[in-house]
Amino acid sequence: MPSTPHRALRALLALCTAAGLATAAAPAAQASPGTGPTAVVAMGDSYISGEAGRWLGNSLTDSGGRDGTDRAWTGSGYAPSRVYGSTAGGCHRSDVSEVRSAGPVASTLINLACSGATTENVVRAAQGGRAYKGEAPQADQLAAVAASHDVELIALSIGGNDLGFADIITTCATDYIVWYSYCHDDQQAEVDARIDGVMADVGRAVDEIRAVMTGAGYAASDYRIVLQSYPSPIPRAAENRYSESGWSRTNTGGCPFWNKDSDWARDSLVPQLANRLRQVAVAKGAQFLDLRDALQGREVCAKASRQVTAALPPSGAASEWARWIDSQSTQGLVQESMHPNAYGQQALGRCLALIHATPSGHRACRNTAGAGPSGMYLTTG
Repeated sequence: MPSTPHRALRALLALCTAAGLATAAAPAAQASPGTGPTAVVAMGDSYISGEAGRWLGNSLTDSGGRDGTDRAWTGSGYAPSRVYGSTAGGCHRSDVSEVRSAGPVASTLINLACSGATTENVVRAAQGGRAYKGEAPQADQLAAVAASHDVELIALSIGGNDLGFADIITTCATDYIVWYSYCHDDQQAEVDARIDGVMADVGRAVDEIRAVMTGAGYAASDYRIVLQSYPSPIPRAAENRYSESGWSRTNTGGCPFWNKDSDWARDSLVPQLANRLRQVAVAKGAQFLDLRDALQGREVCAKASRQVTAALPPSGAASEWARWIDSQSTQGLVQESMHPNAYGQQALGRCLALIHATPSGHRACRNTAGAGPSGMYLTTG
């Protein structure tokens, strides 16, 4: 069970945003738009890749299967590869990632994202993009997929790592645990200084995807790009089940943030990024999927959800849908922190299936209180 703020700080200092997607290998046969196996492709970072897909809610039990929350438990040890496939490169493409949880929306569900990716890891190498974790830039990988499949939809989640989400989380948590100060004022200034450049880079990533598809013989009407935003993994202050004072948010809940910082993240930072990503989608002719409220009431420490115990097993209707900050660093990897867990990814997969069935218009995806991941629905966004 979590015990000391110092162990929590060590975990936080190691925190890094991750991005990874479950990959399906492309067959060698040549195809063209309208021919070959249909495909839905996911690209980008950890919020679409499957990071934290190992977990079914959060439990304070550190041994065995962690009250049924740890899907890597074999009965005698832990095998993360059961969830993430090969973990050698660290892309963490989970078996329940958004695209893998979308259901039968296409013949092939292909995951090209990688944990920690930024926009430069999407851009083609010939255009200055960079390989990442031993893999070619994602746009170069997309070119091979587009040549062998009939690609219908490309879902893109990118920009969070460029903006420094991991640093923001670490700073805000450290300010709670160590310095007893707020982070939102300084961090807002940092975001404001960087966001224009980040959005320009996101736009360039969309342009690169367009260029690849055009080069493969696709017309703009042959496929769709869905640019999505990020859900908040923490609740508003009024919706947090733990007191702001004491160590319960750190040692029990795994959400070490001050009330004002929580409200800033939930109602300022996440919406600011979503609104700017929507502008990019509009400018680039992409469809926008707004996920800012997708985890409402299912966040880490949310009053409307609960932790898992031996008496209260994992439940998509009642458990948290995001991975906590493990203050003791005894469960899994720190990089999984603050990402949608298996339930959250199944919910986002449902959102992807719904937007796949919606050929035009921008949409927001929300959950139904008291229902599991299948209860997601779209509204005009």
